Amino acid sequence: MSSTPSPSDASGKEVVYTARVEFGDCDPAGIVWFPNFFRWVDAASRHFFAECGVPRWEETAQTLGVIGTPLVDTHTRFVKAASYGDTLQIAVRITEWRDKSFVQTYRVTRGDDLILECEEVRIFAAKREGGGIRAVPIPPTIRALCTG
Repeated sequence: MSSTPSPSDASGKEVVYTARVEFGDCDPAGIVWFPNFFRWVDAASRHFFAECGVPRWEETAQTLGVIGTPLVDTHTRFVKAASYGDTLQIAVRITEWRDKSFVQTYRVTRGDDLILECEEVRIFAAKREGGGIRAVPIPPTIRALCTG
């Protein structure tokens, strides 16, 4: 699995993450078992930040208090099936920045075929005193890396 940056546009940077479908990713009918798409989309989200130059979450936890970007809402539209041996490209971009959350969109394709589209709302999270997590304002340094 790999990722490569794509040209940016008015919506901000786009990163393409590549996933190869393995035999174990498929159900008995030979098609990708749907939770695997969410695993790949989640990996593509983190790779988006890495390609933009955002340090690993272990480092941002120490420097900014940000432990990651947990998912708070998702909507997915499945268009076509994928199967063992397919190579999928997952194009990721942030389409909306909010105070403590952002909207990240994904287009999963196999060549020219659209496999699925996904939109997620994620927060920037920090540990809550006494346990749990809380949403925090998006650090300007991270936003600049992802939009510039």
